Amino acid sequence: MSGLVLQKVVKEFGVFRAVNDVNLDVPHGTFVCMLGPSGCGKTTLLRMIAGLDLPTSGAIRLDGEDITRVPTHKRNLGMVFQSLALFPHLTVGENIAYPLRIRKAPKEEQKKRVDELLSMIHLAGYADRPVSKLSGGQRQRVAIARALAISPKLFLLDEPLSALDAKLREAMQVELRQLQQKLGITTIVVTHDQREAMTMADTVVVMNGGEIRQAASPIEIYRRPADSFVADFIGQTNLIEAEADSQGRATVFGQPVAGLPLPPGAARATISIRPEDVHLTAPGAGALNGKVTFVRDLGGTIETFVDVAGRQIVAVSTPRARPEVAVGQPVGVALTPDVCVVLGK
Repeated sequence: MSGLVLQKVVKEFGVFRAVNDVNLDVPHGTFVCMLGPSGCGKTTLLRMIAGLDLPTSGAIRLDGEDITRVPTHKRNLGMVFQSLALFPHLTVGENIAYPLRIRKAPKEEQKKRVDELLSMIHLAGYADRPVSKLSGGQRQRVAIARALAISPKLFLLDEPLSALDAKLREAMQVELRQLQQKLGITTIVVTHDQREAMTMADTVVVMNGGEIRQAASPIEIYRRPADSFVADFIGQTNLIEAEADSQGRATVFGQPVAGLPLPPGAARATISIRPEDVHLTAPGAGALNGKVTFVRDLGGTIETFVDVAGRQIVAVSTPRARPEVAVGQPVGVALTPDVCVVLGK
């Protein structure tokens, strides 16, 4: 099957354009995370996919069928909201069976499906348990099971894990991804959590200002960001301005950096280099000379902050490779050209 296709989708609220000319192809069975800052348009886009909002223009197709103006209840999709929206007066089994009941499925079919889903979400035997007696993680699983009860073509989740504590949230990320892989269902999750997107997604869609800035695999987004916004938004990076000198060599802070790439004919460019790719050396030729201003030991990693010509560069190392440096110490910052990414706008 072809999956989900968005073609030139626009959403306007009066004079405000919340989503601007979005094109996206989501192959069948893909797990997509839409990521971006508040107000970037990701939830509005999800609502249009769900049929809760109509696009101002453009088309939405699911498995080859134009669903742009098809009512939500006829789109065969499951959705989990941030609030979960479970019915507190119903049991776990009754909550999961609810979408089947309103479709007038036989009671035997409802029970069989509920049992299947409870087993799948590791809550077998909880059918008669009141929802109010469940933990946060258990309620999350029930909401997921209810959305999957009708075997939807498309599974949509709007920041579904935001209310969970950090440890449970990470566990649920793995469980949700494993469940999606088992079912092979096309899944789209809206999140503002970068770690969540990198953990679960086949494709990360980074949005800003109502537009898609980059849609690619997590490793491609991280290692080859399309522009300065993506590089700065995803993870931690050092954004450095490079300029061409009179001989056409790339320089950083006035110092030549051998092999550093610049676009052909460009006088300047922004370079992104991840902190784990920054290496500290003794000051001298071949490195940017700076001074250590702060060292932060996070247990699993060590962050070293270096002032170079008034600009801060962060280097990250493991405890085993911890540099022997102290605040106030002069150091060299080595930039390896093959890990420096030349960015767009």
